[in-house]
Amino acid sequence: MSITAVPRGAHLTRRLIQLYVGLALYGASSALLVRAGLGLEPWGVLHQGLAERTGLSIGVVSIVVGAAVLLLWIPIRQRPGLGTVSNVFAVGIAMDGTLALVPDVRGLAAQIAVMAAGVVVNGVATGLYIAARFGPGPRDGLMTGLHLRTGRSIRLVRTLIEVAVVATGFLLGGTLGAGTVVYALAIGPLAQFFLRFFAVGGNPATEAGADAEVTEPGTGTEDAAGDGAAVASAPDDGDATVTARTPEQAILPQ
Repeated sequence: MSITAVPRGAHLTRRLIQLYVGLALYGASSALLVRAGLGLEPWGVLHQGLAERTGLSIGVVSIVVGAAVLLLWIPIRQRPGLGTVSNVFAVGIAMDGTLALVPDVRGLAAQIAVMAAGVVVNGVATGLYIAARFGPGPRDGLMTGLHLRTGRSIRLVRTLIEVAVVATGFLLGGTLGAGTVVYALAIGPLAQFFLRFFAVGGNPATEAGADAEVTEPGTGTEDAAGDGAAVASAPDDGDATVTARTPEQAILPQ
């Protein structure tokens, strides 16, 4: 017998609060990594590099890049949700707001502390907004969409995208350093923990696809809750079996 589905709208208020608090904290955490000056998360490296070249604020660049990435969803036939569109604007606004309030950090000890805070807050933010189940962010949706369309593993698609993003950002002047490595190693376990902690009506990593019933040929299975979350079913590289991952599992580092 399947797990009883959470009634539609029963936790809507909590989910909305989680979504926007999570997105605000995500922008704030990215700003903390900027202030720490020890290296940014992969997309942050690109945003900072573009900001250096264009003279725009890093938050505005984040919004522009997010909108551009969202356009790439069209050929891969991904469907955005409320969280997807909100992500484009809320993260950039929160990032610029935090940078306006938090001064530059001086001294290695202070830089390490701010970097650690940024990584942990990013994990909290990721757990909050993913557990809200209003759809993935533009960058995550690009990854899962390419996974669905190409049949390549999430691990490979994510790696190729992030290597390209980091390399481009670094060449443009973005900060690559110890913080980038710490983020890469820590964000998976942190996000997985907080994803379970903030789950609404059960663990989204296991239940988000448990009640999925509406199938769209060639795109995976749409969540019956209407959140635009697709359950990806595609062969992993070098694996003869077909794996099924919820969007929450797919978004997290593999």
